Amino acid sequence: MGWQTEEFGSSHEGMVGAVLADGSEPKPVFLDIGSGSHMHRTTEWWAYDGKLSRPRADKARGSCSCGWRGANLYPIDWTQRDGDGLHDLDTSGPRDDWAQHIAEVESRSVPLPSEVEDLLHRLEDQLDALAAGAPLAALKAVAALERLVGRIGREAASTVEADELSWETIGRALGLTAKEARSRLTHVKLRR
Repeated sequence: MGWQTEEFGSSHEGMVGAVLADGSEPKPVFLDIGSGSHMHRTTEWWAYDGKLSRPRADKARGSCSCGWRGANLYPIDWTQRDGDGLHDLDTSGPRDDWAQHIAEVESRSVPLPSEVEDLLHRLEDQLDALAAGAPLAALKAVAALERLVGRIGREAASTVEADELSWETIGRALGLTAKEARSRLTHVKLRR
């Protein structure tokens, strides 16, 4: 079970990763979850229980799809089980470490001007109230916002492309991977 933020999505999907006794990170495990040809792939801590020729994880840590790995290691006690008989691990430490990583990603991204951030919060509050009290008016406002966002987004994406920045630079500014940044700009340019 992974962690995501709305802002950074799959560019920074977090999870509890496994660490072997020698300090290395094991290769992904493939799990047969049905009769189909698809094999699920995971690197989550619980898959490394030493069964079915899989390595046994000694510790866990926060990890992120961007490649970040937490420095803090958390021991795994394979004898601990929850009420359903599944292995139990307090994941709050790895999750807190990942949350700190996300805070660092946010701090490296382009900041929004405080006036714009405040305006967005106020707009969200007003639209939430409108959706509860006058849902048709809320839908009309959302349609107007979509048109506005589409137009301004296309203008901004064209300007960014004209600046000829690298995808890595654009990604870092948005808190995304280079691949996700390229995808976002393409999506914004095609939005009507």
